[in-house]
Amino acid sequence: MPRAKRGHKRTEKRKKILKLAKGYRGTKSKLYRSAKESVERGLNFAYTGRKLKKRDFRSLWIVRIGAAARLNGMNYSQFMHGLSLAGIELDRKVLADLAANSPDAFAELAGQAKNAIDGKQQAAA
Repeated sequence: MPRAKRGHKRTEKRKKILKLAKGYRGTKSKLYRSAKESVERGLNFAYTGRKLKKRDFRSLWIVRIGAAARLNGMNYSQFMHGLSLAGIELDRKVLADLAANSPDAFAELAGQAKNAIDGKQQAAA
């Protein structure tokens, strides 16, 4: 029989999986095969969750910006269009933060967006 020279790689691999499965109930944290299945499944959920988190936060920011824009007499799409016409390149995260924490600054941005839209309409007429 040939000599196996892989050290304790198998033990390390199993310990790593069992360490990740710490806190799972019953067999899933004790036995390697069950732990491996549970850990793989959990890591898949974590991967998906990281993608969903981005989507959820973007929708939250849009709701906050829309609510603040309505307080300033515009809707979300008009506000964003006005900002792009005015050349203001703030992302939704920053705009939502301004809407929540400093409404005066947001009102100033809304005024600039309104002026940009009015300027475009007058130029078209």
